Amino acid sequence: QVQLVESGGGLVQPGGSLRLSCSASGTTLRFNMMAWYRQAPGKQRESVATITVGGTTNYVDSVKGRFTISRDNAKNTVYLQMNNLKPEDTAVYYCNRPNLAYRWGQGTQVTVSS
Repeated sequence: QVQLVESGGGLVQPGGSLRLSCSASGTTLRFNMMAWYRQAPGKQRESVATITVGGTTNYVDSVKGRFTISRDNAKNTVYLQMNNLKPEDTAVYYCNRPNLAYRWGQGTQVTVSS
């Protein structure tokens, strides 16, 4: 059974940085397009970044230039480097594949506050 585990979240001040990790068991991430999602309180889950099998990335406008999605195939892990964080980035962050999603993990909480 596929299990996704997100980690790396925390409390950070505006302008700070975090690096999120998404590790998987039961599947090989390098064979899948993957995405990072976030869900803020009272809002729907949204995709913020995607990475194709070939490494092509795409971002929602609100994070362009600040977030970077990457993958380490040897570690079966996908990352999200988040820089210049803003209070509006506060959310629970999840990873999954955009097509035929796996069971969602627990996510990792990111809180941006002074």
